[in-house]
Amino acid sequence: MSKKQLNLFDLTMIVVSLVIGMGIFRTPVEAAARAGTPTIFFLAWVVGGVIALCGALTYAEIGSRYPVMGGYYRIFSYGYHPSIAFAVNCIILVSNAGSTAVVGVIGAEYIGRFFFSGPTPQAFLQTVTIVGVALFYTINLLGLRMSSRVLNILTCVKILLILLLLLAVFGRHPLPDSPPVLGVTAAGQLPFWKALGFALVAASFSYGGYQQTINFGGEVRSPGRTIPRGIGFGIAIIITLYLAINIVYTQVIGFERLKTANSIAALLMEHLFGPTGDAILRVLMFLSVMAYVNVALMSNPRVMSAMSTEGILPAAFRRRTPGRDVIVWSLTGFAAVIIITLIFSSTVEKIINYSIFLDSIGFATSASTVFIMRHRRTGEDRDIYRMKLFPVMPAVFILAYVCVATSIAINDPMSALYGVLIFAGCFALYFVVRRGKKAVGLPGRPMDH
Repeated sequence: MSKKQLNLFDLTMIVVSLVIGMGIFRTPVEAAARAGTPTIFFLAWVVGGVIALCGALTYAEIGSRYPVMGGYYRIFSYGYHPSIAFAVNCIILVSNAGSTAVVGVIGAEYIGRFFFSGPTPQAFLQTVTIVGVALFYTINLLGLRMSSRVLNILTCVKILLILLLLLAVFGRHPLPDSPPVLGVTAAGQLPFWKALGFALVAASFSYGGYQQTINFGGEVRSPGRTIPRGIGFGIAIIITLYLAINIVYTQVIGFERLKTANSIAALLMEHLFGPTGDAILRVLMFLSVMAYVNVALMSNPRVMSAMSTEGILPAAFRRRTPGRDVIVWSLTGFAAVIIITLIFSSTVEKIINYSIFLDSIGFATSASTVFIMRHRRTGEDRDIYRMKLFPVMPAVFILAYVCVATSIAINDPMSALYGVLIFAGCFALYFVVRRGKKAVGLPGRPMDH
């Protein structure tokens, strides 16, 4: 039985850290290029925020009704079948390990510029990333209480970085805007709804991640109140910061320059602090990246533990250390996958591209479990959160991600096809594993209904 260690502030910081990664320092460039006009650009971020809020409140009710560790795995098992849970979460674990490795390398690049004038050697990037993973692996071995405290500090640093960038609007002079670039501004000639859809896909990547909060459901104090409030407060902070930073991007950098900028954060920091700003940015960006590595090591092993509880992974993956209550083998396994994927980073990036399609399906199907839980009256024997405007809010969220999946299937059918094939392979693997367990007489855990 897991200990109740997380309070409202802890959960809010987990939400913020899960969502605010490197995306907000990169995706505005692509969103601006796809939107073509400032109006469509900002509308995409507002619509993305509304969709995120609908999703956040949906997952808040799901987490409140079914507060278990590894919730993002368990809700698929509860609502559909363990085979669906296994297939979806295998892909998510692989892509999360890959994205953690890639983000760690990006953070190492910021530090590498202190030591190398040219391109940073791959060996240096891998070494720094491995050291970072090892450091936060050790911190997580000290228990959830310790890792959440470190995460709170690093998340505050991340928020400080964004607040510093917001100050750039009070800099000396706006940077000169670039003349329109023919190949980029062509997006502005697209029909309004198509341009909005393209920009929204880019913006949506910066809003994702909060759904993993329900992985901590079994370790939250007073989950009926804390989970919805933590997710709600976290999303409110994120939407406010995202809209504010994009206003600064367009005011200081200029919309046309934003479409082709290489490092928008560096431009703002140099504009605000001069040459010193670049050094400040490197340190803060590195610490922001480390917050993501830490929260990935906190969240994903809990999914592996839940899979072990269902009898899909060996029993060792759900064992906890006495005293500190650490799921040490799941933590070790996920950390090992991150390090292994550093060697195969290009392959991992392809897997991540394919899994974008699956993520959209995963969001839609996991959010749909709120209808199943309401029908079964799950958790109504205790104090739970019930969202207002039901079923409008979950319906908006589900429809949005169905549209994203459809858009990917139309515009990049090979990625969608590969995603389906990977999902099918993991789905089949579930039954192979189950049959193997039965053949050797090992019991599996029944579904929780």
